[in-house]
Amino acid sequence: MNKTNVQKLLGRLLENKAEAIKMGCDIHARDLVVAIQEDAARPLRPQTMGRDQLKQLVRGLINAGRKVHVCYETGPCGYGLYYELKAIGADAYVIVAEVLGDSRKQKTDKLDAIALCDKLDRYLLGNTKAMTPVRVPSEEEQRGRSECRLREQLKRSRHQWEARGRSLMLFYGHHVTGKWWGKFRWAELEKTLPAWLIEQVGIMRTTILQLDAQEKTVRQKLVAVAPKSLPKAIGALTWVLLLREICDWGRFKNRRQAASFSGLCPGVHQSGGRRRDGCINRRGNPRVRALLIELVWRLARWQPDYPPVRALVAGVARGAARRKCAVAAARRLAVDLWRLATGQTTPQKLKLIVPAEVLG
Repeated sequence: MNKTNVQKLLGRLLENKAEAIKMGCDIHARDLVVAIQEDAARPLRPQTMGRDQLKQLVRGLINAGRKVHVCYETGPCGYGLYYELKAIGADAYVIVAEVLGDSRKQKTDKLDAIALCDKLDRYLLGNTKAMTPVRVPSEEEQRGRSECRLREQLKRSRHQWEARGRSLMLFYGHHVTGKWWGKFRWAELEKTLPAWLIEQVGIMRTTILQLDAQEKTVRQKLVAVAPKSLPKAIGALTWVLLLREICDWGRFKNRRQAASFSGLCPGVHQSGGRRRDGCINRRGNPRVRALLIELVWRLARWQPDYPPVRALVAGVARGAARRKCAVAAARRLAVDLWRLATGQTTPQKLKLIVPAEVLG
């Protein structure tokens, strides 16, 4: 859609005197497809336009006194459009991505845009189950979260290059394990491996050293902002990673919300007088879930008096049952960390040991 067509569409919308304009947007990297509904009327034929053209259309409607509601799904395009629409004055929503379609098993961008517009219409009419808006972090919170994820990506890339180096050496009959790119281990390899192989693996080592140095720099920056009085085994890095992913512990109003965000709550199948708990629902943030599970196993070693991990310490369960105990402990831990971060309790009440040097 060119600039002239945007002006024509704006003029048409203003002529109809509708008070509320609802837009469902199926966004992509290059363009987006927009379905527009005026008040309770049938949605107009979806239009393909650019991001700037959508902002021009929304700005024109708002300047004319119209109330504009826009929604789109979470995805790789992030929250940039949300920030821009809110700055203009639109009522914007970012909703949980899900399969959009109908019984005909057809899927197009235009059908998705219409489905989003329909969800938005029902939501604004009071049906809060029609769609699930996500809490959009502030721009500062999003930058902090991206910094944490950058460290994770650097670490993952380093592991990938380590594996490539081990694979190359194994292909030529040299079984090498561990941190082969370290200073002393590399000196040993230079004496045993052929010169041509050292040359190729050395290129990989240069990349690994660079990634390792960058990861350490980001990690040190994250650790520096952590509070000093953390209980034993709850490391500064883990605390900051959890905080940056959650954005604000105060967003949870009760323990149910804190536990639910972890995605560690069991699914339920209930019919008549029958009820069966299934596997965890995996809702919420997967990075938070992984950090909590990792933290539980550390607490089982260093904080054996912490009530949720006592079953793990006692060793009363084995195999799958032990893993279920760890999941239950992680769910309880999410609630306790929320209470600790919001000042509702203290480490002593939770029976968590704070190192003496920190207290001193």
